[in-house]
Amino acid sequence: MTRYLLPLALAAAIAFPAMARAADTQPPPRIVVSGEGQATVAPDLALLTLSVMREAKTARAALDANNDAMAAVIAAMKSSGIKDRDLQTAGIQINPRYNYTNKPDGSQEAELVAYQVTNTLSVRVRDVDKTGEILDKAVSLGVNQGGGITFTNDNPAATVTEARKKAVTDAMAKAKTLAEAAGVSIGRVLEITDQNVAPAPMPINAKAFDVQGASVPVQAGENSYTVQVTVTFELK
Repeated sequence: MTRYLLPLALAAAIAFPAMARAADTQPPPRIVVSGEGQATVAPDLALLTLSVMREAKTARAALDANNDAMAAVIAAMKSSGIKDRDLQTAGIQINPRYNYTNKPDGSQEAELVAYQVTNTLSVRVRDVDKTGEILDKAVSLGVNQGGGITFTNDNPAATVTEARKKAVTDAMAKAKTLAEAAGVSIGRVLEITDQNVAPAPMPINAKAFDVQGASVPVQAGENSYTVQVTVTFELK
């Protein structure tokens, strides 16, 4: 009888320490919360989209007329302080224009009447106070399409960092509120995940800036950058 009890006793002696170690490795109770932070900054860069469209009987004539007008626009941009690196051709389109007439049999007859050439220029304006002045010059020299404006920031890193700090603070406040409601307290931070940064600035609280003598009134406003984080806290 004794010879059978000894192996059982040894097996139990081995099993209980293993079970104790398994209990010791159980993860501590934790809470996972999300936080959001937002920071705003005035824009320091304006992105313009300007297009020149010219029409003529032939594609060659339309292109020549367009080239002359766009050359004048680019010269005006440079005279206003825009550097070569901030001027970029975004596209050139050559399209025929037809005049359609209805025939007695119900079909349509197409008559080629002209060619349209459109040249689109992307402009980065690093002095946003000059945006209205530059738009005015561009239109005066032949820009007759486009006009899209986006106010952004050349380097928003400091603003994004501020938003990240606010997001972590928000997460900590939420965790404390939830823990207190549950009758526990939060401990050390176990993990922080930066979920996403909204890269596209949103215009808010728009306010006009001074553009003395400009024919085109514009508003720069502020850009808002948002960061979301997920934080895991240990519970005590």
